[in-house]
Amino acid sequence: MSGKTTKDPANQHGYAVQAEIGETRLGVLKNWEWYDDPKRILFSMARYKFVSKMFAGRRNVLEVGCGDGFNAPVVRQTVQNLTLADFDPVFIEDARARMRDRWPYEAIVVDVMKDEFPGVYDGIYSLDMLEHIAQADEDMVLQKMTRALSDDGAVIIGMPSLESQTYASPPSKIGHINCKTGADFEALMKRYFHNVFMFSMNDELVHTGFQKMAHYLIAVACQKR
Repeated sequence: MSGKTTKDPANQHGYAVQAEIGETRLGVLKNWEWYDDPKRILFSMARYKFVSKMFAGRRNVLEVGCGDGFNAPVVRQTVQNLTLADFDPVFIEDARARMRDRWPYEAIVVDVMKDEFPGVYDGIYSLDMLEHIAQADEDMVLQKMTRALSDDGAVIIGMPSLESQTYASPPSKIGHINCKTGADFEALMKRYFHNVFMFSMNDELVHTGFQKMAHYLIAVACQKR
């Protein structure tokens, strides 16, 4: 690898870096997404970029339901410390194995149905997790998240909209038992936060447009009750 030379010297650095750090592989979930529907990776990364911008400069940030953690470096670029949490040890093991020294994070096994979060964080985010939690259990999960949030902290939660499920593919709908309309999602978040800011998302674009036409919803909340 190190013996190869690119035609354009400006591209040679890529080969030098790969020779030094080795190849970067996709995570367990992202590998499947890249095979099944590659554009979904773009949509997912756009959501994490939104989190990274909203949480830029925060000290201790927690992701709840991280999956394989492939997008963690996008957030880690802008925050001081990042902890990933998921209930599946397979995903946590994979996230730890792929971590690079340049973007270090902690990855821990936490089952939100049973465990409390071990720490206090000034930023907590959860993307594509709450729709997998039964409605009867959603308050318990949000209570645990608010208990782990500092008084000056903020929360970002994202989920597919209820309206989008008519058009969602079978793989993306697996386990979706609690998707919500924008109004219901906002009402839920306002039970725990004084300030809730709702965003819509279609494909990779985050906006403030009409919620009933949004494929995805994002709630940014702060000043917990």
